[in-house]
Amino acid sequence: MNNDSTPYGEQPRGGNQPYGEQPYGQQGYGQRRPYGEQDGGQRDQYGRQQDHGGQEYGQQGYGQREPYGQQEYGQQQYGRRPQDPQYRTPQPQPQAPQQPAAPQPSREPEPEESRGTGRAARFDRRSALRLTGKGGLLVAGGALLGGAGSQAVAAVTDGAKKAGAAAGGVGDLALGGSKATANWTVPAFAPSGRRPRWRRATWSQQFQAGHGWTAGGAGTASAAENDTEVFTRGTQAVRVSTNGSGKQSYIRRAGLPAMNLKGKMIRLIFRVDDDVDLAKMVFYAGTSSLANHFSWTFHVHSKTSANYVQAGEWVTVHLQWADVTGAAGTFSIGADGVPSVKDGITDFSFAVYDDAKGPVTYHLQAVELVPDTTDVFPNGVVSITFDDSHFSVHDLARPAMDAYGFPATLYNIAEPIGKSGFVTIEEMRSLQNSSGWEMAGHSYLTSAHTTGYAKMTAQAVDDDFRHLREWLVSNGFTSEHFAYPHGSFQKTTDGIPVDLIAARHFTTARSIISETIESFAPAMPYRLKSLTGITDGPNAGGAQLSKLIAPGGRLDRCKNNGDWLILCLHKVVASEAKTSTEIAQAGLRTLMKAIDERDIPVVTVEEAMAYYK
Repeated sequence: MNNDSTPYGEQPRGGNQPYGEQPYGQQGYGQRRPYGEQDGGQRDQYGRQQDHGGQEYGQQGYGQREPYGQQEYGQQQYGRRPQDPQYRTPQPQPQAPQQPAAPQPSREPEPEESRGTGRAARFDRRSALRLTGKGGLLVAGGALLGGAGSQAVAAVTDGAKKAGAAAGGVGDLALGGSKATANWTVPAFAPSGRRPRWRRATWSQQFQAGHGWTAGGAGTASAAENDTEVFTRGTQAVRVSTNGSGKQSYIRRAGLPAMNLKGKMIRLIFRVDDDVDLAKMVFYAGTSSLANHFSWTFHVHSKTSANYVQAGEWVTVHLQWADVTGAAGTFSIGADGVPSVKDGITDFSFAVYDDAKGPVTYHLQAVELVPDTTDVFPNGVVSITFDDSHFSVHDLARPAMDAYGFPATLYNIAEPIGKSGFVTIEEMRSLQNSSGWEMAGHSYLTSAHTTGYAKMTAQAVDDDFRHLREWLVSNGFTSEHFAYPHGSFQKTTDGIPVDLIAARHFTTARSIISETIESFAPAMPYRLKSLTGITDGPNAGGAQLSKLIAPGGRLDRCKNNGDWLILCLHKVVASEAKTSTEIAQAGLRTLMKAIDERDIPVVTVEEAMAYYK
């Protein structure tokens, strides 16, 4: 089988069907009215699936497969998020096991003048209403408000632990003989499985015998173009070692049959054996032996922060047209961020640079073309996320977003909920049930958030994940999505990858890596990429709002080329932002207006997973 030109059908795998939707014009959205002017009595009618249609698999050489397709959002006047009752009213959930009272936060938040005595009094009154019922509730800090339901779940959890011990570690992560997870059991609240489906390639090079690609470059010391020792598909891959010079090393093929990459993204599957001396990785696509080309600098290796590419792992990366970083020859990138051409591509090159201090060995397993984000969201899609549960998200961010009917995902730290400086349980429920926000997880203990999971043992990390998920579910927040504290998902102090632990409890986990913006569906759901540090403060550093919304900036690239742009914010302030974790309310309104003017849909992370076919 010739791997250079084998077509593959677009076959989704696993997961649930996305929610259907009613035309927004019937709800007033088609006329772009302010959110507050909707007719409150009208509700969307969900639960009706769209008919399957679209591309026939037989056209891709897969024979008699059933055709699949997806909703045409243009036909549904799609310009806003759906108002899905399933996101409005939390379903009854089993109660979490009783947890010991959590320690006090490692540092008390500084008081905010804007909260005032009225807000403190309001919190006290709400606290008095937290009555003990049959099911009980876990409140901030892990204290249990009694009830038979909590005892039942505790019994289930204890039973699972005993069964796991008897079976010799049913929940063990089984990581090459590591004993750090040997006695783990299956979590009481494991993910439901709604993770992104694998997108079948329409063209694939898997580097089996006769692939025709060559290794070279001034930075190459040695290569095995048919290496049968290390691979993850078939029986071989390409292996190359750099020479420690800092110069380019590559695996390349020119003169392929011309391909049209419109509506496609490039999927790379590769591995780096030791990343100590890795500097950066670049991919090129072009013509005329790459005299004309586009380039994607898809990874720049950090010596201190979490890296998307980690040693000894097979890594998957998606490259979209919104992520192009350079052009040469007759190829160019317009002021609006749109590449001058997307068809007629005949040449590809996968390039690696070491840091000129030592060699790097890397393996390339696949270069593929798969449908990009535009086949689901023609204008791209934005998810707005907030970390840390700061009270200003409710008081200042919510009004700015409600005006446009935009939801957000709030990644919460459980322990400080209801304390000074943070949202209350009631405010979380109001955000979820009245404005369609998603209440997701960030950490259970404040100390875990402050320390970071990479500086904790695997057991401590798993405990924090477990308590966090139980706390969320027990309070009616059923999101299965998570954001790493400080974006850190490296290995724990006893050598267990944090993202593998996250997968035991959540369906996705978001980082703060933004070398490329996230794709739809994501390449690695437990390393979701996001643009963080968004601020309008003139001296605050970070990612300046003015660049984000400027012509050719991230928003324009999202709309014109299509990607899943996840924005990460923290605190909203009433006046001028002073740090990269702050944005003024006026600046947030400017951002919402810019998204609205471009007609880019806004969805929560949970909704994004539900949409993908």
